[in-house]
Amino acid sequence: MRFSPAALALSVVLFAVSSSVEGQRPDDQIDARSLALLAQGQAAYRAGNLSGAEDLIETALAVDPRNRGAYVALGAVATAQKLPGKAVRFYREALSVEPNDVGALSGEGIALVQKGAVEPARANLQRIRTLCKAECPAAVTLAAAIAKGPPVAVVTAQNAAKVPPKGQEAATEKP
Repeated sequence: MRFSPAALALSVVLFAVSSSVEGQRPDDQIDARSLALLAQGQAAYRAGNLSGAEDLIETALAVDPRNRGAYVALGAVATAQKLPGKAVRFYREALSVEPNDVGALSGEGIALVQKGAVEPARANLQRIRTLCKAECPAAVTLAAAIAKGPPVAVVTAQNAAKVPPKGQEAATEKP
């Protein structure tokens, strides 16, 4: 009789846990509505409608946040919009879902080159080459972006940040 309240409490807990686990989908099963929205967003991207594509793909993520393809697609949209910081964030979200996604690694590397961060992009290229074991399209695309280098405006801005203004070096030399 002393064990009845404890047994009753334990059975309620087990029932609650088992019923909540029963309703969950496996991680590899993405909601079909999310996949349909992603396909519509990719079609809008190919048609050149970047803002429409962004809206549709973000809706796909709202339906199912585990949709790694949606993160990669948003990264591509941000790259096309010349927003490399935003693109890197989306590619890193995709990599948090699947760390060995060579498409996300390549996209992140291209966005890093756009930002002027060539060394981290080279690290991504090395990781892609390790994952592919042979030359793959993602590695070729990233290697070409690295060879091309960052945009001129980024290089100019980085160099301007390193050089002090003309009057400043004279002011520091006076005793």
